[in-house]
Amino acid sequence: MNFPYKHVLLIGATSGIGLAMANKMLKHNIEVTAMGRRQDRLDAWVQENGDDKAHAVAFDIGQIDAIPQMVTRRYPNIDCVFINAGFQRATDFTSADSVDLSIYNQIMHINYTAAVSLATAFLPFLSGKENATSIIFTQSNLAIVPAPSLLGYCASKAALNTFAMCLRCQLTDAHSQVKVIELFPPAVQTELHDYIGPERGRQMGMPLDEFTDQAWAGLSSGDDEVFVGFIPPKERFFSIARERRAACEDLSQQIKELHKKDV
Repeated sequence: MNFPYKHVLLIGATSGIGLAMANKMLKHNIEVTAMGRRQDRLDAWVQENGDDKAHAVAFDIGQIDAIPQMVTRRYPNIDCVFINAGFQRATDFTSADSVDLSIYNQIMHINYTAAVSLATAFLPFLSGKENATSIIFTQSNLAIVPAPSLLGYCASKAALNTFAMCLRCQLTDAHSQVKVIELFPPAVQTELHDYIGPERGRQMGMPLDEFTDQAWAGLSSGDDEVFVGFIPPKERFFSIARERRAACEDLSQQIKELHKKDV
C-alpha cells in the first residue's frame, strides 16, 4: 500500500523530523505545504525544491488564537494535516527551587494544547471532503513508557496519545472518513535535544535518515499507529500500547451500549 494522501500540510517543518518527512514526501511526488516559525528556513526550502510541489507558510503554533485558516483557502486540495512540532526540556520537581512552571507550561502548550487546537481547527475542513483525509500526530515512545527526568514532555505526549485514541473512536463512531494516525519516534538525532548542548544532543538516539525511512515505510503501510523502535523490553512496551488502546476501544463500546439503553 502507498501513502494515499496527495497534499500534506506539515506543521513544524523547519528542522528535524518535520523537515525530513517533508523532503521524503516531495521525493514521492506528494505536494507539501510546510509550516513553521522560521521564515528564512521556509523560503530556503521552497527555493531548493521549487514551488510547484513545495509551499510554505510562516506560523508559530504557540499563537493558538491565530490558527491559520487562510492555509486551506489558499490550498484547498490539502487532504492530510501532519502535526509535528515539539518542545522538550528536563523537569525536576524534587524541590521548589528547581521547578520552572513557565517552561513546564510551554512544554504542555506546544506538545498538547496547541496540537489539540490545530486538530480542532482543521477537522471541519477535512471532514467536509468526499475523499479520504487524515490527521497525523507525531507522538513519542515516551508516551507509552515515561522517562522520569522528562516529566513534562512525557506527560504532554501521553495526553496527546489519549486525545488521539479518543478522537479516533469518536470519528469512527461518526462514520467519518478522517483517519487519525500516530507516529511514535524513539529518541532521534535532531534539534529537539539542543538544550543539553547541540554537540551532545544531536548525537542522542537514532540517526534521522534511518528514522525517516522507517517512519515512511510505516506511514505507507496504512497502519494508524506507526512505532519506530521501542523502550526495552520490547514485549512489555508493545503489550502496554496494545492493551491501553484495546481498553479505550472497549470502554467506548460499553458507553455506546449504555447510551442505547437510555434511548
